[in-house]
Amino acid sequence: MSRGTLMIQGTTSDAGKSTLVTALGRALVRRGLSVAPFKPQNMALNSAVTPEGGEIGRAQAVQAAACRVAPHTDMNPVLLKPCSDQGAQVILDGQPLTLSDAGAYHRMKPELLGRVVAAHGRLLARHGVVLVEGAGSPAEINLREGDIANMGFAEAVDCPVILVADIDRGGVFAHLVGTLALLSASERDRVVGFVINRFRGDIRLLESGLEWLEQETGKPVLGVLPYLKGLYLEAEDGLSEALTGRATGGPQGEPVLNVVVPVLPRISNHTDFDPLRLHPRVNLIWAGPGDTLPPADLVILPGSKAVRADLTWLHEQGWVKEIFRHLRYGGRLLGICGGLQMLGHAIHDPEGVEGAPGSSHGLGLLEMETTLAQGKQLRQVQGHLQDGTPLEGYEIHAGVSRGKALARPATQLNHGPDGALSDDGQVMGTYVHGLFDRGETLSALLAWAGLDAVSGRDLSQDREAGFEQLADTVETHLDMDRILEWLE
Repeated sequence: MSRGTLMIQGTTSDAGKSTLVTALGRALVRRGLSVAPFKPQNMALNSAVTPEGGEIGRAQAVQAAACRVAPHTDMNPVLLKPCSDQGAQVILDGQPLTLSDAGAYHRMKPELLGRVVAAHGRLLARHGVVLVEGAGSPAEINLREGDIANMGFAEAVDCPVILVADIDRGGVFAHLVGTLALLSASERDRVVGFVINRFRGDIRLLESGLEWLEQETGKPVLGVLPYLKGLYLEAEDGLSEALTGRATGGPQGEPVLNVVVPVLPRISNHTDFDPLRLHPRVNLIWAGPGDTLPPADLVILPGSKAVRADLTWLHEQGWVKEIFRHLRYGGRLLGICGGLQMLGHAIHDPEGVEGAPGSSHGLGLLEMETTLAQGKQLRQVQGHLQDGTPLEGYEIHAGVSRGKALARPATQLNHGPDGALSDDGQVMGTYVHGLFDRGETLSALLAWAGLDAVSGRDLSQDREAGFEQLADTVETHLDMDRILEWLE
């Protein structure tokens, strides 16, 4: 088998694959190993920019941080970013390749497998240990042919597989046994053990089930991981965790800042808002379809993978009128990336970069227009706000904005000015993602929005604490000796 490679596959989406790779990465690094994360194919709208200027899934960037290495495009050679229900942008080796529907992408898979295997080989040569995350479930019958994300990849590089299942969903034994039953004989032989994730309660009540599972399948249960409360780990894609984390008031009756974020159909990089969601004096409200925008101090238009379509959707929801009413009452409005583009007078897409070619009227709040074009601006950035507060983040966008509003930029970055701030100071837009991650930047922006004398929460400390908690958990609850044997 491929020496130094171990793959984590799940019985379902969100079974815990990404978290387990993150946990094992930090645990193995603490043991002195050089480790890299890897995901052959990822489908997500949360992405990250690598130092060399490539785009990968955000989960792999987080896993790289857990492994104490810089993120690299080899860690996620194929990234799919949905633009509609039928189509997605294909990112290959960190750069945009094409817009594709499901049928066309399926025909591309044989060629992509070679690129995926090559990227894995480069990582293995540099690090010696590669932890691979699968996608969804390996038992999706309709996706088995030409698979590059799960068993197709595992067979191509000849690596062992651990199968993880989420007991909190219910039906964990059916998930595990049923998944095995739908695999081929060679694929079943490749599964070396099970991990059960998110267990609550008395482990003794589970033991008879574990014994049955081992007897029924002939596979060992490598461990049962407990449900971890209060763990901070950035979401790979969905908003489900974020929607559960709303603050309701500040400590000891302190005033809070009410922040509303419309959940656009193609919202991207919603991890931008994790620092707000976790802040004790911020009440973050996600406004979904059919909602009325509640009274707020700050409304934030997030990034979008389909800006013109999401702008149309804002109008259909009646939210554009509510945003203008919010401004009339003195509220603040911030646009990030696609949200910045919406603030201008027009968005042009002559080449059909994000959908059908054409132009759309923007909100007209900033004197600027944006033209979408092939290729992307992908870079990590540092700089400062207009008051001198330092910031850092990253840019991922296809549009180029021009206009008088940009003469009063929102930020000054290492490569030049960015975004715009309206003359009255009420409306701000920027292309920078990760704007709130740094504590002092968060404090300054909350002060701009109306929350005074507040300290910002630095997410890097929360993330590092989460890595250590995860590593401690797998060291305590998993058979690490057996895992090390497979890697050796």
